[in-house]
Amino acid sequence: MPAYREPRRRSPPLPAPRGPLSGTVIDALRTGADHPAPAVGDADPFGDDLQLALYLLYELHYQGFEGVDDEHEWSPGLLALRRSLEEPFLAALRAGTDGDVESALSGLLVEPIGDDGHSVSHFLQDHGELWHLREYAALRSLYHLKEADPHAWVIPRLYGRAKAAMVAVEFDEFGAGREADIHARLYADLMTDLSLETAYGHYLDAAPADVLATVNLMSLFGLHRSLRGALVGHFAAVEVTSSPGSRRLAAALKRVGAGPAAQRFYDEHVEADAVHEQVVRRDVIGGLLADEPHLESDIAFGIEATGLLEARLAARLLAAWRSNSTALRGQPA
Repeated sequence: MPAYREPRRRSPPLPAPRGPLSGTVIDALRTGADHPAPAVGDADPFGDDLQLALYLLYELHYQGFEGVDDEHEWSPGLLALRRSLEEPFLAALRAGTDGDVESALSGLLVEPIGDDGHSVSHFLQDHGELWHLREYAALRSLYHLKEADPHAWVIPRLYGRAKAAMVAVEFDEFGAGREADIHARLYADLMTDLSLETAYGHYLDAAPADVLATVNLMSLFGLHRSLRGALVGHFAAVEVTSSPGSRRLAAALKRVGAGPAAQRFYDEHVEADAVHEQVVRRDVIGGLLADEPHLESDIAFGIEATGLLEARLAARLLAAWRSNSTALRGQPA
């Protein structure tokens, strides 16, 4: 295997715009002009233009972009613009969820039996070809190359049992003190085994809005203290459902002959997340509800919003793959 190259050794270039909103953001980042927030109007809150604009603004808090001044992270005009984009996105998420706390929390305890026709991991396990898995890995790289970073925003907003448990899980995500075991690095190794480009943000232009929305959701929740309960709900939804899905993805990679590093990423999640789900349910959620019981509906919202966006993404991927088409914008990976 080639020597490891840190995916974040440099910031990615700015992508192509997808409409007036993302075009305004890109122009502001390129020129340094502090644009006033544009009218969002009837822009689709789940559409390419708004989601790309949000993604670009959120990335200023992570790795930034090549040639873009780091000081833009706290530009008043860009922050106002971001807020104008967040509001319709958040409203659409709330409109798509019902706030049923009991069913949201209990739903995390149930693993669906068999393939219901809407599961990406079942499709990849049973029918996936190498090109499907390469596309899936390319699209998920927008998150997995910074895995666990968005959830770290919630740590200073927790205390007591919830904080201690959250830090324990994040410690594992960041390699438990071992650079070679950082989950983002393991994902870069997976991409190398699949002959994909590992540079951070490389597949942004190829990612449809449904992918961007799943990443933006974490940043939206993480960057707002008022949404700390929703971020814990998102984290719970991911950790509790990860182990069985990872087992299917590991089996899919083995079946198509992907290398050992590709399989290791998901094998690691089968084992680690089986433990994490107990800690998250009992101590992160349990501790937070013991300290701040009024956040129960926010936790449920985070769980439901995660499910809503993952279902939208699954529908897009499966529709493309079942018609033997690429799920990527532009050329296949």
